[in-house]
Amino acid sequence: MPALSLALHFIRRDIRNRYLGSFSGGLWALLQPLIQLAVYGFVFVYVFKARVPGADAPGYVPFLALGLWPWTAFAEGVTRATTAIQDNAALIGKVALPRAVLVFAAVASSFLIQGAGFCAIVIALRLTGVPIDLLALPLALCGFVQLFLLALGFAFLFAAVQVFVRDLAPALPQLLMLWMFASPVFYARESLPERYRGWLDFNPFTHYIEFFRATLLHSGSIELSSQAISLLLALTVVAIGFAVFRRLGPHFEDFL
Repeated sequence: MPALSLALHFIRRDIRNRYLGSFSGGLWALLQPLIQLAVYGFVFVYVFKARVPGADAPGYVPFLALGLWPWTAFAEGVTRATTAIQDNAALIGKVALPRAVLVFAAVASSFLIQGAGFCAIVIALRLTGVPIDLLALPLALCGFVQLFLLALGFAFLFAAVQVFVRDLAPALPQLLMLWMFASPVFYARESLPERYRGWLDFNPFTHYIEFFRATLLHSGSIELSSQAISLLLALTVVAIGFAVFRRLGPHFEDFL
């Protein structure tokens, strides 16, 4: 079976198995981030009275949604892919197949589901009067594809390491939570003291959050040089992650 057909098969299988037996089916993929957004929105808007700096700044809920949804896709894709080899140990022992397909399918299914939810929430926000530029949605989805590459690179690296170091998967949610709070998901760069703002540039996820907000809400701007650097970084992470995955791949079966 060609690699592409095999990847599509595993993507369909992963999506189907996620919602097998659930009453809501794939609707939960939209409900879960919506509930999370509602909780965060209530806590930050009504409890902490959070506001986005600037006289012409957007409302906090759409500002949060355009940061939270991409993060959910990234974190979910990396988390699920980290155990992709371990979870399919029985299959790997019986069938000769490219192991990279298992990792790719786990990340791709997460991005497809969360990408659909992202489009739905963007349209829903626009229908409620939020000044979101729907004509820029295709450009934002290109950013989603680039974010997929970054997630795929980390997924290859972590999936390979997880086979040998089983402590990685339990520790990963906590590490990702720290990464999320170190990213401007809940706050704008301008909310930080000026001497700390430059540190956000060393966080590879910062670009994507600011890109989605600049593209859809016209909140801030993204320079072409920043876009080029982020694309180069994503491709570099994919290359390194896949190289490590291929290097360790021949030893997987000895530790599964």
